[in-house]
Amino acid sequence: MWDYPRPPRVEPVHARVTIALGGRVIAETTRAVRVLETSHPPAYYIPPEAFVDGALRSAEGSTYCEFKGRAAYADVVSGDVVAPRAAWFYPEPSRGFEQLAGFVSVYPGRMDRCTVDGETVRAQEGDFYGGWITSSVVGLFKGAVGTGGW
Repeated sequence: MWDYPRPPRVEPVHARVTIALGGRVIAETTRAVRVLETSHPPAYYIPPEAFVDGALRSAEGSTYCEFKGRAAYADVVSGDVVAPRAAWFYPEPSRGFEQLAGFVSVYPGRMDRCTVDGETVRAQEGDFYGGWITSSVVGLFKGAVGTGGW
């Protein structure tokens, strides 16, 4: 992943991607995209229609990415389980990142389980980045304590 580009690249993913919370699958698709960026495991973005009704609830706050633009946040909901601000999306992404418009990513560490083609992903360390680590991604990743200046 140190050979991932900067600025990042968005690419389609044809694998089956699932997200589970509260003991049930709340999103499933074969139409995800992922963002590849130097020093980060990929972040997977899911089309909003892949989520079950009621799984996403608008949350306050936003952040800004120098490449992708302003991100909005959502709580992820499954029955009585709520993961606050555990999802984000770009309502109006910057030029070059239009593929992300409306697609939603989640912090895998705040979900019960996220999978890519049946493989359970590991969450990127830290509380800001939302990378999905699979067996095909190796290296040191930004996000752990002491990596902020990379």
